[in-house]
Amino acid sequence: MPDTEVPPPSLERRLGTKDAVVIGLGSMIGAGIFAAFGPAAKAAGTGLLVGLALAAVIAYCNAVASAQLAAQYPVSGGTYVYGRERLGPWWGFTAGWGFVVGKTASCAAMALTFATYAVPGPVWVQRLVAVAGVLGLAALNYRGITKTVALTRILVGTSLVALAVVVAGIAFGGGATTRNLGGVESLTSAGFYGIVQSAGLLFFAFAGYARVATMGEEVRDPRRTIPRAIPIALGLAVVLYLVVAVAALLAAGPDGLANAAAPLVTALDGAGAGGLVPVVRVGGALAALGALLALIAGIGRTSLAMARERDLPTWLAAVHPRFRVPHHAELALAVVVSVLVLTVDLRGVIGFSSFGVLVYYAIANASAFTQGAENRRWPRWLNVLGLLGCLLLVATLPWESVGAGLGMFAIGLAGRAWVLRVR
Repeated sequence: MPDTEVPPPSLERRLGTKDAVVIGLGSMIGAGIFAAFGPAAKAAGTGLLVGLALAAVIAYCNAVASAQLAAQYPVSGGTYVYGRERLGPWWGFTAGWGFVVGKTASCAAMALTFATYAVPGPVWVQRLVAVAGVLGLAALNYRGITKTVALTRILVGTSLVALAVVVAGIAFGGGATTRNLGGVESLTSAGFYGIVQSAGLLFFAFAGYARVATMGEEVRDPRRTIPRAIPIALGLAVVLYLVVAVAALLAAGPDGLANAAAPLVTALDGAGAGGLVPVVRVGGALAALGALLALIAGIGRTSLAMARERDLPTWLAAVHPRFRVPHHAELALAVVVSVLVLTVDLRGVIGFSSFGVLVYYAIANASAFTQGAENRRWPRWLNVLGLLGCLLLVATLPWESVGAGLGMFAIGLAGRAWVLRVR
């Protein structure tokens, strides 16, 4: 009998539009709203509001590019797959490598952020709690994507309640004042470079909107669901970030936020609503867990796609026969993140992660630009704008972040060249 090639095991399509929106919101709310306003205020002062608008425009361009590509290629892997299919294997690898390495560092950062909010105790206790969070969420992901979505829905809901309480506390605390915003001139006082740098840092907060694209193999009716879910999730997050940013600036002013380790706690204190600080701690802990949960799911699917093409060890391409998840990839990620959490403090990786993600989306825009009319839903000029915007934000990130990002890509590309030569 002739040999027949057995197709690799695939994931199962279980996610609808609401599920996809929840995953995107879970990624965005936890990733930045409790952390990114401090560095952004340090870069641009009140001009962070302009930076937020700029980041939102570029994120929209990236979102529609990702949605359009995901509708044509509804498989796991996101821009790793799109880059391979549209531009070539090296471009796909560059996107996938930047995503996996940058977001693995973000996992450790989110785990430590969760522990910092949840356990105001010794550092070693916080590290152990962070590891417990990583292992617990990895175990939940192992049980299947529907379990992941169910918990994400709970975490997103509680985080939104916490943020609503924060905004209400600032509004009625009595200490917030428009004087903290300064005049109209304060919006541009940091100059072009400062505003663009704040946009690059705030982009870290938006980076979760296309998480559903990396999970395209698990979305029902992907050609319809993904193009709807990604812009909806991004739009909701932009409105939420704008409301919270204005409230925090009214309460603490740009200088107060710039020097704050926990910007929303500082904002509540400045507004005379310090009694609500425990709400911020609970909300921050749950939002960090939500972001971590979505990150584990997204990195696992990208690692699965890279392993299928032998750009990562093929052992990572395994799909659980019952739960239909990339269980080897998620187990390996849990081990790596746990080691990072126990050995280093990665809560300062916002710029580093932004570098990797901006390169990832630059490749997504370039890939979308090459799509034909039969697969095009948005005009090409949005792809050009998104690509140029990503490159602009990369160029204005703090030099330490740029240096670390370039080093990360140099290691990955050199490693791939060596492996291909050995083969």
